[in-house]
Amino acid sequence: MSKIKIIPLGGVREEGKNIYVVEINNSIFVLDCGLVYPEDELLGIDAVIPDFSYLEENADRIVGIFLTHGHADAMGALPYLLGTIDAPVFGTELTIELASISAKAQGLEDRLENFFKIDEDTEIEFDDATISFFRTTHTIPDSVGIVVSTEDGSIVYTGDFKFDASASPLYKTTFGRLTDIGESGVLALLSDSAEAESTVENVSDRVVAEDITETFRNAEGRVIVACIGSNIARIQQVLDAAYQSKRTIFMPGSNMYEIVDVAIKLDKIEIPSVKVFGQISDLDKTPDNKVVILETGGTGEPIKTLQLMAQDRHPEVNIKEGDLVYLATTPSITMETVLAKTQDMIYRAGASVKAVTDNFKTSGHGGPNDLKMMINYMNPQYLVPINGEFRMLSAHAKLANQLGIDDNRIFIPALGDVIEFSKGKASMTGQVPAGNVLVDGIGVGDIGNVVLRDRRILSEDGIFVVVATISRRLKRILVGPQITSRGFVYMKTSTDLIEACSDMTLDVLEEHIVREDFDWSELKGDLRERLGKFLFKETKRRPVILPIIMEASNYQPQNDKE
Repeated sequence: MSKIKIIPLGGVREEGKNIYVVEINNSIFVLDCGLVYPEDELLGIDAVIPDFSYLEENADRIVGIFLTHGHADAMGALPYLLGTIDAPVFGTELTIELASISAKAQGLEDRLENFFKIDEDTEIEFDDATISFFRTTHTIPDSVGIVVSTEDGSIVYTGDFKFDASASPLYKTTFGRLTDIGESGVLALLSDSAEAESTVENVSDRVVAEDITETFRNAEGRVIVACIGSNIARIQQVLDAAYQSKRTIFMPGSNMYEIVDVAIKLDKIEIPSVKVFGQISDLDKTPDNKVVILETGGTGEPIKTLQLMAQDRHPEVNIKEGDLVYLATTPSITMETVLAKTQDMIYRAGASVKAVTDNFKTSGHGGPNDLKMMINYMNPQYLVPINGEFRMLSAHAKLANQLGIDDNRIFIPALGDVIEFSKGKASMTGQVPAGNVLVDGIGVGDIGNVVLRDRRILSEDGIFVVVATISRRLKRILVGPQITSRGFVYMKTSTDLIEACSDMTLDVLEEHIVREDFDWSELKGDLRERLGKFLFKETKRRPVILPIIMEASNYQPQNDKE
């Protein structure tokens, strides 16, 4: 029998950042390598990636990295992992193309020779397991699930999926393949849980397409469509609806989102007619009832652009009276407040708003019925709900209970938990290092809680800077103190407060400068403490206090020179 372990390094008790380690004997198979974009409290952070410590420690055992699709939550962290380990990468045509672009952006061109394209018919034999794939329906083409076949049964990872019998050929699930996998024997099913607690099932993409087309036909003026660029399926529906309603699509600026651009080049987006696109210079010459303006971007970017358009600040297209703004993508929970403010701006500009979610539920993730159907197809011995916060994973577990799967056959792990299979039984046997690593610019993992705390204080209470120049040799204060505040108080109306702080600084400097055991850290610490207590007493705020004390070691008084 094989020695099998499943270790989630991301994607459990959180949404996104999917990465799952499957160990078969001495071989490590990495399933996906995603990231998440930070919420507002992570000030200045560009992305959050998994902790790769365990993989780095066992780099020589990694036989491959296998990607399910081309979204950031499945492959966004790949360049950061490849920066520390060298392993082959496998994915479908579109996924590999997008992964290659990310790798090049990180200066990893030399790793591209280890990128391999697969499809639903590919089988890869390794010493300890065979890897195969099955097509799934998601919001981007070329999405697949992954099967790790062992002598004890298969480990099946669904990736992001939903079921839609009316999906177009590029998005169709291979149902027959699901049946075959289930009949061959599934040891454990790692299944998407993002919509497990939904009380409303997704409608068919065909229904969504018909609604978009009807919206375009009934609109009396221009239609401005805001869509996340990674939702290729929705963009395809917009193109088809524009063609059927005899409208011309205009894309302002260079907002062709990277994923869309690649999808078009690889024929993963079907262009109904080259005449469906127009030059932005011809926008004003085209009747309003023949115009669709498509704004794409990453998470949140279309909404930010809509704000510019509503405020008459966009360089090419601004919202005007009579326009209809169509929100073509389901917003995340974290964007709801921003979206509400944006809608208010749009109405102030004289336009109206319609969202794809106004009349029905649509998502790229399967609802409860889809999840139960997947369990029925696979008939797994064990279920591991993944890709969701704890409440979603728990809801998925309850769905499995309805199908007769007992709780002792369901695992809801935390990050780093080790699920080990031995003699046909599974149990939690330990934990490996796991967690979040923050990416800020070119820095990876160099931003910690202390820096985030300082950024939060800066954003809330501002900064208070004290500058002075001293001479320890002469035991004198030569220049200053000079005080500057940013984001704390308005200097011109706070002269009494500033003068009091200046006097306090002089007192502290004079106390320390005469000491025989003078210590720079003690001086600055004393300044921070005394000024901090005083400022909080006077303002009930705690700014970041930054003392900049310099020493003029070569300073000579005028009479000494004489």
